[in-house]
Amino acid sequence: MSHRLPSSPPSPGNPPPDARARAAEAADAPEPLGPDDPLAPLPFNPYKGNRGLTRAWHALKYSLAGLRVAIREESAFRQELTLAAILLPIGAIVPVEPVSHVLLLGSVLLVLIVELLNSSVEAAIDRISLERHELSRRAKDLGSAAVTIALLACVMTWVLLLVPVFGPPFVNWLRTLSSH
Repeated sequence: MSHRLPSSPPSPGNPPPDARARAAEAADAPEPLGPDDPLAPLPFNPYKGNRGLTRAWHALKYSLAGLRVAIREESAFRQELTLAAILLPIGAIVPVEPVSHVLLLGSVLLVLIVELLNSSVEAAIDRISLERHELSRRAKDLGSAAVTIALLACVMTWVLLLVPVFGPPFVNWLRTLSSH
């Protein structure tokens, strides 16, 4: 019969047992070739101990918290979310091939994803410093450019996939208007 000693809850100074084992294994690893060695073991992170369903549950909670922050704090994300609320149902019911549905819906979701990434870059830059700096401006401009490219890709996808479907009836309708 084995007796386990009660352990205190995990904390940065007292990681969980499986994390301690991983840290011990990392300590036994060969010396890195230098400070830039990509194979060097990473420093111990006590927040990486969760696995399985617990990890998935925590990841879901953090993801939903991120969406709440984006909706509450980011006006561009709210605008794009409103556009997505209009376009996603249309993209799901428009009479096109299944792969076209995927492209229509995916292009809208891509805009939301890139906007979230851009907002996270901007937040990290602002966390470092609110003072004006060339590298901060460059990082924010690059993020903005990524959002613009995602928006252009979305527009091009919708136009290229829907003009063949709705173009001829629209042209015929315009002809009937001009003949009156």
